[in-house]
Amino acid sequence: MSYRKSVWVIVGIGTTLLIGCSSDRPANVATAAAAAPVHAASPVSAPANYYETSGVLVVENQVDVQAQRDGVLSEIMVDTGSRVQKGQILARIDDRQLQADREAADAKIRSIEADLQTWEADAKVLQSDYERDQEMFKAQLITEKQLEHSHYKMIGSGFQLEREKQNVRNAKATLQSLDLEIEKTRIAAPFAGVVARRYVRSGQKVAPNDRLFWVTATSPVNVQFTLPESFRGKITTAQEITVLSPLSPKETHLAKVRTVSPVVDPASGTIEVLAELADNSDQMMPGTSAVVRVAKPK
Repeated sequence: MSYRKSVWVIVGIGTTLLIGCSSDRPANVATAAAAAPVHAASPVSAPANYYETSGVLVVENQVDVQAQRDGVLSEIMVDTGSRVQKGQILARIDDRQLQADREAADAKIRSIEADLQTWEADAKVLQSDYERDQEMFKAQLITEKQLEHSHYKMIGSGFQLEREKQNVRNAKATLQSLDLEIEKTRIAAPFAGVVARRYVRSGQKVAPNDRLFWVTATSPVNVQFTLPESFRGKITTAQEITVLSPLSPKETHLAKVRTVSPVVDPASGTIEVLAELADNSDQMMPGTSAVVRVAKPK
């Protein structure tokens, strides 16, 4: 046998052995291994007597704090993530001009009040003169014309006195207006919560209605969700429901229904429900989604 024929004989024998080995292995082993699914963690299935839906966690108070007047921000006291109390100062607008105007208005009030005291004293003098002239006229010591002159002077002093009183009221109203403008330069938190976002920097010029901060409350946390119209009239306020967070699907939280929409949304055929959580778990963060379980109507 030549060398070339020997090689072809060896190759043929090897091929035969490979075919024999593959015929001994089940054909579906590789296919079954490839088709085996990978199971991911999922929330515990709801009991049969419960209806499960999704909702979103919300809070009642959440607002953009806006500038009420124009000016330059002279100071910023808080930053994103800062916890604040109701009325706490978040930032200040430069109020030096307003403070100067207020001092001038306050000085004007004091000046007008001093004039008012002078006019009050003059009015008393003219009142006394008129009463004296009345006695003198009865004694026929002065003429009727002189008595009338004294009477008109007394009346005129009363008008002057009333004018000064109105000037005092006007000056005090101006001072009050300046106080309100100064108050607008102090940007305060409208409620207790946390600064979720800061839009401005110190030294920045702002105008009315410019957004400065986004402040959001952290409690109470509510879950907002919808139910099929079959629940209409069968879910009531104060009813307890179960809420689960996707972050911890095995941990359940109780909530009580606060409001139920009195109408059905014609587009989706659902009613909107708002429930308040009984606890403030870190897992139940406003803005995140949640799973809601409600007992099915009987």
